[in-house]
Amino acid sequence: MTGIDLNQYLGAFLDEATDNLLHLDDLLLEIEKDQGNMEVINEIFRSAHTLKGMSATMGFDRMSTLTHSIEDRLDKVRRGEAQLQSGDIDLLFRSLDTLQTMVEAIRNGDKDTSISIDDLIEALHQTVPQKDERQEENTIHEVLSDHEEQWIHEANSLGMDVFKVDVRLSKECMLKAARAYMVVNRLDEMGDIIKTAPPVEDLENEKFDRSFEIYIATHDSEESLQEALSRISELEKVSIEKAGSPSWREKEQEKVGTKDVSSSPEKEVVARSSAESITQNGPSRHNASKRAGQTVRVDIGRLDKLMNLVGELVIGRARIERLVQEARLRDFDEPLSQLGRISGDIQELVTKLRMVPVSFIFDRFPRLVRDLSKSMEKKIDLQIEGQDTELDRTVIDEIGDPLVHLIRNSIDHGIEKPEDRVKTGKTDTGVIKISAYQEGSGVIIEVDDDGKGINSDRVREKAVEKGFITEEESYGMTEEELIQLVLLPGFSTSDAVTDISGRGVGMDAVKTKVEALSGQFEIESMRGKGTRVLIRLPLTLAIVLALLVKVGDEIYAISLENVEETILVRKEDIKTMHGTPATLLRGDVLALSNLASLLGTHLETYQQDEYPVVVVKAGRNKVGFIVSELIGQQEIVIKSLGKFLSKIKGIAGATILGDGNVALILDVASLCTK
Repeated sequence: MTGIDLNQYLGAFLDEATDNLLHLDDLLLEIEKDQGNMEVINEIFRSAHTLKGMSATMGFDRMSTLTHSIEDRLDKVRRGEAQLQSGDIDLLFRSLDTLQTMVEAIRNGDKDTSISIDDLIEALHQTVPQKDERQEENTIHEVLSDHEEQWIHEANSLGMDVFKVDVRLSKECMLKAARAYMVVNRLDEMGDIIKTAPPVEDLENEKFDRSFEIYIATHDSEESLQEALSRISELEKVSIEKAGSPSWREKEQEKVGTKDVSSSPEKEVVARSSAESITQNGPSRHNASKRAGQTVRVDIGRLDKLMNLVGELVIGRARIERLVQEARLRDFDEPLSQLGRISGDIQELVTKLRMVPVSFIFDRFPRLVRDLSKSMEKKIDLQIEGQDTELDRTVIDEIGDPLVHLIRNSIDHGIEKPEDRVKTGKTDTGVIKISAYQEGSGVIIEVDDDGKGINSDRVREKAVEKGFITEEESYGMTEEELIQLVLLPGFSTSDAVTDISGRGVGMDAVKTKVEALSGQFEIESMRGKGTRVLIRLPLTLAIVLALLVKVGDEIYAISLENVEETILVRKEDIKTMHGTPATLLRGDVLALSNLASLLGTHLETYQQDEYPVVVVKAGRNKVGFIVSELIGQQEIVIKSLGKFLSKIKGIAGATILGDGNVALILDVASLCTK
């Protein structure tokens, strides 16, 4: 192996290692609730074994040593010689954290040797003797179900032999999943696979040690199977024996007495049809598993480039359509319509390729809640809904940290101590609920807790103390307005700064990040009942539907996510309230703003009797923007303004129109707060 450049596999290793560590986190959380669940313990052992093999192959010996020590710790539990204690689980969590730190160090170009593991290894081996490396791995002996035994019997009735194939990979095998796939695929070509142990999915994900079993119904001989498998390298041992099903035959004999069921014509029909089901059900399950596993990891940079190219295609299509309309070339209508459908399908497909389920970030939260609740001596039940809801990968990457802020705030400020909850008539266990669901062309993420809510009196006191508002202003504010003060930069109700909260950057940071993603942020709270935070996010940040408007001589784009409606307001219906222009919209007061003045452009003096108004909503704010002209809806490609122009308030980006001109995209949230 000295001639192999392992750096080419580094990206795949880091991704697989991260996935394994997240899976181990989930398994440890499960085992903490039920410490006698041997199935979960075996799964932890297999995942740790997989991670050990991967790290050893890549030359990260310290990672391999630490995961091997985790195996040793679990080995006595697997063999029934010991039981897991709460201290053991805390130790395993610490070990996973250290492994994650190692992975991040490697990702940043460092080595795993920079992380100290000596104390952890000593603690892991404190009560567990070192496992003998020469010890043989236990072979899996799977018990067949009645249904599988029936399949074997019916295959025999059709003249097929059923063999149990035991395979053991060599210790030097680098890619266990690939080698197992070769074995399964070779046998699948020679007959019908009835069962694999462990299942095919576990084989594909390397969730096994070095041994696995395959039951196959075939017309080929034992020697043919042996010869076929002998051509596959890195197989230490292959054992083949005929598999019978006496237990199933005994059950059948009990049903029909001493009658020879094999000679019955009816039985022959049943056997034939059932044997056909072997051909259909057995291999189909295997093939389905293979199809499910046929996925490819693609670098996000390549997807970004592909999305940019699709964006250029959309822009090019819009320009051609405009030229055709101006030239009135009717013959181009049909080809252009077809081009529009094709480019639309490509765009939809590329967008879906970039979509990632929110479970990508939600999976971190159970561990976070577990650690914080223990450190703060609180009992918390975390409920997660809508993990399959999908968002663009760019949005997913950016929204993770804000959600962590919200959960930490809920635990620190929201959920009470168990004894305090009991005094108020609540259960001693607080509930934090995180849910995600799609609504229209966006996704909503909600974070709810049943804690004590936001104390508006406390907020008023802190706001006056820090100089955000005067005392007179505070008493003129509603409870809802006071609650919104927690979103101000630097605001905090905590008296002391801790490692969890108190620095005054939590809620403001969340709101800023959400609005930077073209999203909306809302917070609701009821004293003694709990707090609800709602985040609205666009599905993608690349290509969106927008309303094009004209302000003076310039064209601007407003995302349809922010547009409530468009109206015409008569000149005489515009009144001044507290120095601000406003009008009545279905009985409610709607504040009006001249978009030209907000953008700092030439302020027009309108002479017409009616003004076009775009009603927009950003959070709880609803404003009517007075514009010169409404152009219409259009699909636009969002382009960044670069790092030097990205901080301009009111501008979220730019797009290229069909005529080749550039139109700025408005940041509604910041304009509404001007």
